Order: sequence, then structure tokens, then C-alpha cells
Amino acid sequence: MPYRRLPNTDAARLRALKTALSKGQVTSDLAFQFSTYQKIQNFLPHFELAISNLKQSKKQLVNFNKDYSDKQRKAKLYVSHFLKVLNFAIQRKELLPKVREFYTLDKDSDKLPDLSEDENILQWGEKILKGESDRLRSGGNPIYSPSAALVRVNCEQFQSIFNQQDVLKSNLERFSKEVRSQRIKANDIILELWNQIEDCYKDLPEKERRNRCIEYGIVYVYRKTEKIIQNQIR
Repeated sequence: MPYRRLPNTDAARLRALKTALSKGQVTSDLAFQFSTYQKIQNFLPHFELAISNLKQSKKQLVNFNKDYSDKQRKAKLYVSHFLKVLNFAIQRKELLPKVREFYTLDKDSDKLPDLSEDENILQWGEKILKGESDRLRSGGNPIYSPSAALVRVNCEQFQSIFNQQDVLKSNLERFSKEVRSQRIKANDIILELWNQIEDCYKDLPEKERRNRCIEYGIVYVYRKTEKIIQNQIR
């Protein structure tokens, strides 16, 4: 005997609610309570809006991430290249090793800092700008290819999009939370709805009862063993 399966996706929840709502629009002799019909009528627009907002938020974040990756890559490139050029100048003895200290680097090491985290890229961008400014004030000559100005431009662009990402992530979490809350309400309404429909047709023969319930959107599925039997009968 097939068993009733409640919706487990948002699309299935919407379908169940809309099916019941459409029944109320074509007949006054409903198999469920009118109060439930009103409850669906009031709830459905909010549920649809919450799902729409979540989908739009996800889409915005996906599209945004493409630009984010490009800005992040360029900022990381300019920061690492500036520090490499600094080390090359020291290797050529154009600068003394102690100038590394302007940038909070170990004066005796040419090892580059870890730039695997986005926050590190931005932090080292700031250290480069401050260090280069302090070094120039002490009488040093500017480093070029890339210059500190180019490091500034690319790090500022990355900082801007980094901040935007926080906003989009916050929106996504807010809309996700709203949908999760609405799902609980949808599940409760559908459970109440389907119980009322099945109770309305409980005195009918099994097959007719099930067919009537299916018209209202109730989903029945066969167990694996029952599917095998059905196939053998056919």
C-alpha cells in the first residue's frame, strides 16, 4: 500500500499549497476547512517572496564572486610583486637590508609574507603604503614596477569589493534564515491541510479515497517492494 510523502523541497511545498488554493477557487465544496484555505491564501505570497529573495541573493553573490576573484588576484599580485622588487633591489645592493623594517619585514630574510588569506593581502597592502611613505621621508628613492601608488589603487579596489561581499553574505544569511522559518510554517500548514483532506475522504474505498486526495495535491509513493509487485502485474 502506498504511503503519503510530505514535500521535502521548496518547489514541492509551493506546488502542494498552490494545488489546494486552486481547488478553493473552483469549488465551494472543499475537502478541507475554509480557515485552512484562508491560512494558505495569507501565507503563500510571503513564502514565495522569501524564496524569490533567497534565489536572487544567491545569484547576486555568484555573479559578484567573478569580479571579486579578479580584484583579489590583482591586489595579491601587486603586493607580492612590490615586495619581490624590494628584495631584488636589496640583492643588487641598491638598498640596504635594513629598509625591510620600514615594511615590518625581517631585515635578514627575503621570505615573502603569507598572502593566502584575503585579510592578509589588505593588511600587507597597508604595511607597504606606510613603509614606503616612511622610507621616502627618510630620504629613500621610490620603488617602481610596481609603485606604491599602483599597490594602493589595487588594494583599495579590493577593499571596496571585500566590504561589498560582507553585505551580500549578510543578505544571503538573512534571506536563508527567513526561508528556513517559512519552511517550518509551510510544513505545518501542509500537514494540517493533508490531514483534513484524508479525514474528509476516510470512508471511501481505498483507491477512490487515494484518487480524490491526489486531486488535492497529496503525494503517495510506493515502497520499493510494492513497485516490484506493480511492475510484475503490468
